[in-house]
Amino acid sequence: VQLVESGGGSVQAGGPLRLSCAVSGYTDITGSDYYCMGWFRQAPGEEREGVTTSLSGGKSTYYADSVKGRFTISQDSAKNTLYLHMNSLKPEDTAMYYCAASRALCTGLMDYWGQGTQVTVS
Repeated sequence: VQLVESGGGSVQAGGPLRLSCAVSGYTDITGSDYYCMGWFRQAPGEEREGVTTSLSGGKSTYYADSVKGRFTISQDSAKNTLYLHMNSLKPEDTAMYYCAASRALCTGLMDYWGQGTQVTVS
């Protein structure tokens, strides 16, 4: 299983951005009774935090309070891709964003991680 993020970049505050995560071995993940896919982020000098997770294709979703109402997680099984739709971006959203997946419930302990994509909001 490999995860590759894309879509990061520099954006003005208030603007939108969509991150993509191409998942090779997608069915290896989604074939489990339960699987979790999500997005995490880490700003310089800070710990990594969970932004949003989705259990088994949307049976249950989690959003950090700081992004509720602004970010949306989605996945396209036909394209083996996970997305993070970000709106009304704020400077405090600046961070390296990582997608992650696991063949288990969403506990924050993910089995697979991407290399990250940088988002800078000014």
